Amino acid sequence: MKYRSGICGLLTGTLLASGVWATPVAPKEEKTPPKDPYVLMEMFGAIYNAVKTEYVEETDDQKLIETAIDGMLSALDPHSGFMDNESFEEIETQTKGEFGGLGIEVSSEKGFVRVVSPIDDTPAFKAGLQAGDYVTHIDGLSVVGLSLNDAVKKMRGKVGTQVTLTISRKDAEPFDVTITRDIIKVKPVKFEAKGDIAYIRIVSFSEKTAKMTRETIEKLTKEIGPDKIRGVLLDLRNNPGGLLDQAVDVCDLFLDGGEIVSTRSRKPEDTMRYSATKGDMTNGLPIVVLINEGTASAAEIVSGALQDHHRALIVGLKSFGKGSVQTVRSIPGFGGIRLTIARYYTPSGLSIQAKGITPDITIPRAKIEELPVINGFGEENLPKAISSEVGKKASETDKIKSTKVADTLRKSKDDKEQDEKEDKTDYQLDRAIDILHAVYLTQKKN
Repeated sequence: MKYRSGICGLLTGTLLASGVWATPVAPKEEKTPPKDPYVLMEMFGAIYNAVKTEYVEETDDQKLIETAIDGMLSALDPHSGFMDNESFEEIETQTKGEFGGLGIEVSSEKGFVRVVSPIDDTPAFKAGLQAGDYVTHIDGLSVVGLSLNDAVKKMRGKVGTQVTLTISRKDAEPFDVTITRDIIKVKPVKFEAKGDIAYIRIVSFSEKTAKMTRETIEKLTKEIGPDKIRGVLLDLRNNPGGLLDQAVDVCDLFLDGGEIVSTRSRKPEDTMRYSATKGDMTNGLPIVVLINEGTASAAEIVSGALQDHHRALIVGLKSFGKGSVQTVRSIPGFGGIRLTIARYYTPSGLSIQAKGITPDITIPRAKIEELPVINGFGEENLPKAISSEVGKKASETDKIKSTKVADTLRKSKDDKEQDEKEDKTDYQLDRAIDILHAVYLTQKKN
């Protein structure tokens, strides 16, 4: 060993003395050829065998394999994954509009469970969960390390039982919310005549959404009056999406032709295009679509198509940005898988994925606040002001002034109730109605 060290030192000294610097040559990077799938399966088998024979506790074969499959799929993207029989049956039930749980659409992000949107009138909605919330703990147990499927399972349970979620929300300290599980019955379409405006709230895109939307338009048109209706307000806030064909059919109600959406996979020949048929059942009435960060998937398809065709004005907040297509495939006897197979594109060629729909007019969440009236500032307070009535005594006038001031400073019970009512006012909805009236007046003038 000493002999070798001496030779190395001699060579180094000689090179330095002659003014030559030795620059090490980096070895050429050799690209590792892709492994044969069968070789990789042998590796999987070897690891599986090691777990079965050496792990500190006995393991369940089916659980090991299902977990491995789920890990493979969930590593692809947040929306792919394995579903056992129970989860697979629930997916099928959801598309029919009735299922058990809390009533939130969730995805996996940053190791936590992210709330895409709470569904209207469900336990999660009533508990105040919001789009963008992160669930960090379920009944005190961290969700870090859990697959989305496992986290969802922990949130499910028997109707009437409770679950406590720890919520992390932007600009707020983490807090706990205890929610009672219930049967979730989703009525996909709600509606109301708001004066001369047809207000249609689409909660989700399940099997009957398009049919119910058509019937709703007919009912509201008749209720308001064909000659009095001024426009349609389509509320898609916190709509997590659903069935593609229902989104296409809803768009078709308002368009007279043209492409609605295209789905593109990795093979160009597999591109699918969906187009509207002739006939706009609203006869060109102005449309405003209200969206927010909980508007996702199929709801974004509707928003993007109506925006690209200049058929509707999109208002509110930027949408979620789920522009990928999943197929649900049954694995008989075991459950099924969710697999992302394509991306959605709007008629103009815009990919919704991770971008979302940007509203034409941004309307933030807000509430109207009544500013205090400045008392003692008016004609009556000016020096030598003429009284409002001839012959009225100064004392009576002063008494009236004092009474007005006292009334202003004193909040009655009715005033407090009125304030509470105003706090619940939907600012975004009110502004959207104002915009819709403005669009109608502009079209009428033109």
